[in-house]
Amino acid sequence: MLGMKTRKKSAMLLLSAVMSISLFGCSTGNSTTGNAGQAAGEGSKAAASAETTKPAGGKLVLYSAGPQKLADNIINGFTAKTGIEVEMFQGTTGKILARMEAEKSNPVADVVILASLPSAQALKADGLTLPYPDAENADKLNKEWSDAEGNYFSSSASALGIVYNTKLVSTPPTSWAELATPAWKDVVNIPDPTLSGSALDFITGYLSVNGDKGWDLLDSYKANGVAMAGANQEALDPVITGAKSIVAAGVDYMAYSSKAKGEPLDIVYPEEGTVISPRPAAILKSSSNVENAKAFIDYLLSDEAQKLVADAYLIPGREDIEATNRANLKDIPQLKVDWNWMSEHGDETAARFSETFK
Repeated sequence: MLGMKTRKKSAMLLLSAVMSISLFGCSTGNSTTGNAGQAAGEGSKAAASAETTKPAGGKLVLYSAGPQKLADNIINGFTAKTGIEVEMFQGTTGKILARMEAEKSNPVADVVILASLPSAQALKADGLTLPYPDAENADKLNKEWSDAEGNYFSSSASALGIVYNTKLVSTPPTSWAELATPAWKDVVNIPDPTLSGSALDFITGYLSVNGDKGWDLLDSYKANGVAMAGANQEALDPVITGAKSIVAAGVDYMAYSSKAKGEPLDIVYPEEGTVISPRPAAILKSSSNVENAKAFIDYLLSDEAQKLVADAYLIPGREDIEATNRANLKDIPQLKVDWNWMSEHGDETAARFSETFK
């Protein structure tokens, strides 16, 4: 498992693979998946004509961090409009980066959607992304979440909050510090930042605001019995069943979605502010289907796809579109995080957090 702590290392390793593809065109080397060789094999023709042809069928390989239903709906809408078939690998950000590393000698994906902005920043920094400055509706995106040069586009976002079981918690905590008090001893989960990009965003975002003193909060969580509990869903499930009461840094769209299904869940955003975790999409420079990848980005930023985003309880990436089924950006108190610091210090932060909570 690669995990988020190696995201920058992964991006560097992938660079050699990109250069290999660029120099030698299509590779027919061994693949870690049944589609890998096929994708690379079909790639040379598509890449050769990518700049001159318009999307008209063909294929696209997408690696996407959840939620699954949203990804399925977007793919169905995209295929209906373009005739382009999509092969998708669905996983957490950590699993996607691990798969990309495993395929570094024979890159497969055309587009990746990650649940962590620093991971996309790292891909750009290592030269692995293909800029698409002319993407349709990119000018309507939240500029703080997307790249001005068109290397990645955050088409959605989630906020991290305190998610709680309404049958067990009648007066939810209103601050992050309150989770370290005796009232919440041994009843709180927190997602593993080596598996959850959003969890790493929260931890590094909090530290970027509070400096080393921010570790006092995390150390106090450990002392109070807060448990590191896998990726986001693994951290949430025990709260749904009542085995635990709270998820710290829980993903809000999961809470809203579960609540809508009748689960005893709700969420509060701590009064001192939280981290919004954008979900960037990027075309990879190693893409074998560049025009199809550009068409997918255009669809992702379209009115139709942005409504699908809102319907999935996520915050739309476009500032002119609001969700009606959840708190919108203007309603959520935010920490003034430093994304550059977060990107530079993600590895060491994840390693220290894992060592503390193991």
